[in-house]
Formats: sequence, C-alpha cells, structure tokens
Amino acid sequence: ALLDLSGVHQVKGTWMGSITLPCTYAPSEGFTQETLSWSMDRDYSTSTVFRRDESGDHVLLAQFRDRVSVPKHSPGDASLLIENLEIPDSGRYTCQVIWRLKNNSLITKELTTAVKVVKVAVTKPVIRAGQLGLTVPAGARTSLTCVASGSPPISYRWFRSSAGGKAQLLSRQAELAWDGLRLSDAGTYYCEAENR
Repeated sequence: ALLDLSGVHQVKGTWMGSITLPCTYAPSEGFTQETLSWSMDRDYSTSTVFRRDESGDHVLLAQFRDRVSVPKHSPGDASLLIENLEIPDSGRYTCQVIWRLKNNSLITKELTTAVKVVKVAVTKPVIRAGQLGLTVPAGARTSLTCVASGSPPISYRWFRSSAGGKAQLLSRQAELAWDGLRLSDAGTYYCEAENR
C-alpha cells in the first residue's frame, strides 16, 4: 500500500520520564503532507494535542504545553515525543496525516497507539557482586559496601556465616565497617538487599 503509517500499538512510559510514539511513512513524489495531527482519547472524549499545518506547529492542550514535539526536519517522521510524563497522559493517541495529491484530492491515514504511564518501573533489587576473597592486614581499617540497583527504597543487611549454618546479623546499613581488624574477623560475610 502506498503511504501507510507505521508505528506500534502500545507504549509504556515511566512517570516524569519521556516517550516517543512512533508514526512514520515513506515520503513519495506527488504526495504533499497537508496536515499532521495527534489527538488523545481519554474518558470518552477526544482532544487534539498537536497539529502541524501550513501555519506552523500548534500545541492545543494546555496540559501538554512545552512537553510535546514532532521532529521538524525529517520528512516522513510524524512521531510524537512527550516529555516529563504525568499519570493523566495515559490514553489512546491517534496520529493522523493528510496528504494532498497532484490532482488536489486528499488522502487520510490514521494510526492509534495506547499509552500507559506507570509511577516507576518496579524492579527487584540486584546486588552488584564485588571481588571475592579479600585479604586485609590485621589492625587495618576496612569496610564492605553493598550496592544494589532496583526500585527504591532499598534496605540492606550484612551477615556473617558461621559454623552450623546459623548466620549472624551484623548491620542494617549498606556499609559494614571495622576500625581495627582482628584475626577473629576472618570469615565469610554476605549482604541482603530488600525492597517492597
């Protein structure tokens, strides 16, 4: 099919982040882009978010002012960039492009993308493993630090393994520190990271 819009059916964005709703076509001779608009369906009403015509670019919804844009100098790219996502930005967005043909007739194509804005991409904590088997002289100051990625807040606990499988809780901080190491401090230590 000549002049078809391509994009995706669904996009997930993170609150306060930014997303691009793809809407592209292959420009072809004899077809001139007349207007390009993005509208949004939410709670059974449709509003135009963005419109580009011969008079320029217009952002028609106050809630999107200074937050939406469409590439200016790439023909065939009608993708919508939304920045600083808010939860109410969730909804169904329709990209509509109207072309004028050489004989002055018009062709209209539409593409709809569902957008879901989530508070934060929730992820389990993942601990970045440090070097195993640390050799430190007796009497030295040292510390072990637990670093985990994942959704905040993350809480940490340091344990020392002991004979018979009983672990001893040493700290509820990310860092476990010694002012002066004793020979008896030698052993196996491990960290646990936990979030909601």
